[in-house]
Amino acid sequence: MNSLIKSGGLAALVAASMTLSGCVLVDGESVHITDMSTVEHFTGVAKAGMDLPFSKAVLVGNTIYLSGELGIDPATNELAEGGTGPQTTQIFKNIERTLGEFDADLTDVVKCSVFLGDMSKYGEMNAAYAAALPNPKPARSTFGANGLGLDAALEIECIAIKP
Repeated sequence: MNSLIKSGGLAALVAASMTLSGCVLVDGESVHITDMSTVEHFTGVAKAGMDLPFSKAVLVGNTIYLSGELGIDPATNELAEGGTGPQTTQIFKNIERTLGEFDADLTDVVKCSVFLGDMSKYGEMNAAYAAALPNPKPARSTFGANGLGLDAALEIECIAIKP
């Protein structure tokens, strides 16, 4: 263990352990690693009739990782009509429904990634995004994307912290 400490390996071990296990206790003499993380998968349905090879959301500890969401209206099983703005609104309705499976809501979202099929529609997305999410807004990245699933105008994925 002393050679590990002298080589700086302890810091790397502690950092890796914190990332992977969720809890690390260090008492100077030895390192104790406790795995306190739980993983829960929510498979949900993205679109009726489609068997997709991923979970709609995964809860790890108190962090909820949401898969990319399209603006599919569950009432019609089709993309929301009207393009980027209405699809953005529908996406957040869908995300809110998924977060509800974990007793969370849109106020718990801390990060969103937006994949926009046409960057000239940024203003439409931004207006609907601003209307859908409560203040303070989460961190966000927006990327231009080509060839989104089901010919969607955009796709949004989020990370939330369970209350």
